[in-house]
Amino acid sequence: MKNVVWLMLVPAACVWLSCSAPRKSEPAASQAAPTPAPAAKADVLVDRVGTTGFIQVQAESFKALDARQQQLAYWLTQAAIAIDPIFYDQASRFGLAQKRLLEEVVAHSDGLDAAVTTKIVGFAKLFWANRGNHNDTTAQKFLPGFTRADLRQAALSAQKNGAMKTAYGDLPPLETPAALEQELARLDRAFFDADFEPMLTAKSPRGGQDILQASSNTYYQGVTVADLKSVREKYPLNSRLVKGADGRLREDVYRAGTPDGRVAPGLYAMYLKNAIGHLEKARTMAEPAQATVIGDLIRFYQTGEFADHLTFGASWVQNNATVDFANGFIEVYRDARGRKGSSQAFVSITDKRVTEAMTKLADNAAYFEQKAPWDARYKKQDFKLPVVKAVETLIETGDFGVTTTGDNLPNENEIHEKYGTKNFLFTGSSRTLNAASGQASTREFGPSPEVIARLGKYGAEADDLETALHEVIGHGSGKLSARLKGGAEPYLKEYASTLEEARADLMALWNAWDPKLKDLGLVTNQDEEARAMYDMAALAVVTQLRSIPGGDTIEEDHQRNRALIANYIMETNGAIAMTDRNGKTYVQVTDYPKMRDAVGTLLAELMRIKAEGDYAAIKALVDTYGVHFNPALRDQVVARYQKLDLPTYWAGINAELVAETDAKGAITKVDIRYPRDPVHQYLSYGAMYCPGLAPAAAVVRK
Repeated sequence: MKNVVWLMLVPAACVWLSCSAPRKSEPAASQAAPTPAPAAKADVLVDRVGTTGFIQVQAESFKALDARQQQLAYWLTQAAIAIDPIFYDQASRFGLAQKRLLEEVVAHSDGLDAAVTTKIVGFAKLFWANRGNHNDTTAQKFLPGFTRADLRQAALSAQKNGAMKTAYGDLPPLETPAALEQELARLDRAFFDADFEPMLTAKSPRGGQDILQASSNTYYQGVTVADLKSVREKYPLNSRLVKGADGRLREDVYRAGTPDGRVAPGLYAMYLKNAIGHLEKARTMAEPAQATVIGDLIRFYQTGEFADHLTFGASWVQNNATVDFANGFIEVYRDARGRKGSSQAFVSITDKRVTEAMTKLADNAAYFEQKAPWDARYKKQDFKLPVVKAVETLIETGDFGVTTTGDNLPNENEIHEKYGTKNFLFTGSSRTLNAASGQASTREFGPSPEVIARLGKYGAEADDLETALHEVIGHGSGKLSARLKGGAEPYLKEYASTLEEARADLMALWNAWDPKLKDLGLVTNQDEEARAMYDMAALAVVTQLRSIPGGDTIEEDHQRNRALIANYIMETNGAIAMTDRNGKTYVQVTDYPKMRDAVGTLLAELMRIKAEGDYAAIKALVDTYGVHFNPALRDQVVARYQKLDLPTYWAGINAELVAETDAKGAITKVDIRYPRDPVHQYLSYGAMYCPGLAPAAAVVRK
């Protein structure tokens, strides 16, 4: 389960060293041409399109790897790129075709009107950043600033320049103007109609619509929630459920097929086979234990069998390699039911110095479990200590982005109980977000000089501590009742992810004042860091509204979680208060001990709900406190942020690993580079499946 930054209320976490309703379109700003990055932040903020900032993530620890580890990292990054197209298709049945069209136009734009090129390139950057034309955070559709005529002119011009003459992955070529015209007609509503597929994931659709049919994602085809009442899926994580003309449901499994032909290829076979090819080469560079992990993943990609997925997860979670990775169908946030996994990947390098601090937390997981405020029936007695690590990422692809600063994996309860979890703190992302965001939002939304000063001095440490407690202690805590052996998700359905994120955040808040943190040397000024953590939890309910420019409902699970916590405390306990001064709204903690009492009460109830699979109870809590907001307040928040001229959304520019080979094709050296151009990165990724997209050399930082 991911931990996403507190939406830049304070600087995103830096390195943790304290131990020593659907909108019609994006706001006009998001459709604008690229905005030059402010000079003071040019080193990190390398590009900007309206409210989206592109930041460059670096991994200096790569240089400390030996030659074998560098080659391992290279092949793992290639495998990550190989599965990147899958999520575009999971997000919308038109996503891959839109991606192909935009990339071909951008790569073959010679002779096109400069103004049209600027608009298309700007929109393409947003499309890449969000892996489609639904905002990554809000799930709401955004529209281009160019017209149908602009796109048609650009596409036909690109075709004359050599575009679309070859296949793009499993998409056939568009060799004639007639074929291209037909494709443009097919994609018209997906590009230009705000009411067509308005939401990527609709957990609270308007007008009583079905949550599956109101979502653009392709996990279900022709299927309603009612159709699934008596269905038990054989492939719950990695399949598309399709309702045939005869009314019967079938599972189209994501798999490559086995080399002997006994298991036939399924959905995404081309991309998974390509990933397998790179993973095979990575396996030859890995130590024996990690080679087993990679082999288990290859087997799962071939068969698609859930048992093979569990085998891979069990071996992966017990392996603590310096060059580590995640690659697969992992998080379930995009599915309104919370069952189907999104394709995503990252490759990381362990930051040993910061990892030592996280290990101290993991070693004391049993202590924090016993201090939890919930009933003893739901407390773990037997602990498999989690693997914990601070890491720098070399690459993040698919449904994984730079705003994820912590991750707790795998998600399957069967693995948690037997083998524990692996917890990541993404220090490279945290440092980069910290450098890009600055202090302006804290000064604007801080409710008092005292809070502003506290967040300025202790906010980064508090955010780091919150992330570590959330991932290492929060997600791994608690015990389910005996009847929920397969996990709580099937019982909690579309509310499962919101509950789990809230539970992990509340565990961080609950433990912020525990003296054990001081005994372990994990805090410098515990009282101030704990207060800062509480300040951020209170303020997030307002500041996160800046990323939801339309409608009056929250769809994203992390945002629902934060609204649930703050609103619950405001309305039931009064330890958080919302006030207006000079036409501006502020949120402030009025009583920190009283707020901790409310945190404990809500945490105990969420643990009971999870342990017992109480759907009615979590639905009532989230619907009451976590979904709706006042649009007038949101409009005020958006206006205040616009004056600050800060990006609302963030996309990362990954490092680029370049392999040098000898005459026989064997790798002799791997170099790391930092391209400062998102177009270069995304066209390079597209070129894996369409070589004609390969960009010219980019400006890089070494």
